Amino acid sequence: MSKKNTQLSLIQRCLIEALKKAGMTQKMIAANVGGHPSTIICLELHRITAHRGRTAGSYLASNAQRRTTQRQQDKPKLVKFTESMKQQSVRWLKVEKWSPEQISKEGHKTGSCPLSHECLYKWIWACKHGNKRAGRPYKQIYNDLRHGRRRRKLGARRDTRGIKLDRVSIEKRPRVANKRKRPSDIEVDLMMGKKHKGALLVMTDRATLHTRMKNYPIRIVAP
Repeated sequence: MSKKNTQLSLIQRCLIEALKKAGMTQKMIAANVGGHPSTIICLELHRITAHRGRTAGSYLASNAQRRTTQRQQDKPKLVKFTESMKQQSVRWLKVEKWSPEQISKEGHKTGSCPLSHECLYKWIWACKHGNKRAGRPYKQIYNDLRHGRRRRKLGARRDTRGIKLDRVSIEKRPRVANKRKRPSDIEVDLMMGKKHKGALLVMTDRATLHTRMKNYPIRIVAP
């Protein structure tokens, strides 16, 4: 079932202007124009009627038609990614060595591929990880990206450099230490300096907050 078009024409808007000047109510205007009362109230009389300037409070058909046409031109359009657009993007990517950002800018400028760079990236990665028939010819196109061959780090992999193997987690310390009432419960923290050229050892008593610090300069001995 096709969607019914609720856009008003210029002739209908001229009729609305004339009936409104004649003093008719909104329901009477809707009955004469042939539209739903909510369409007349919300889309025309309330939204398009000027609130400032020389025409404040009056409905003008010419202004309403002009604003509607401009709104239709400015709203985002759904662009279908055709096969010719895909081939043009591949040529720019392989031959010109352009990035998707450059392809998007040139495509909007020439009209041959008016897509955003986000859409191009999504298409490239969908072809790489998918197995659809339409994306099989472009499955290796990600290699033509400037960073296409860069190896990605695994997100679940944890860095274990510099971590003591038999360390005890801070969650396993005695409960009495969390109350901060018993002296001699010491917290120790070693803070490394810039480029590992020095270190600062900080020791704090959790009960008295007495803090001692010791600076340890690190010397690099040449082999």
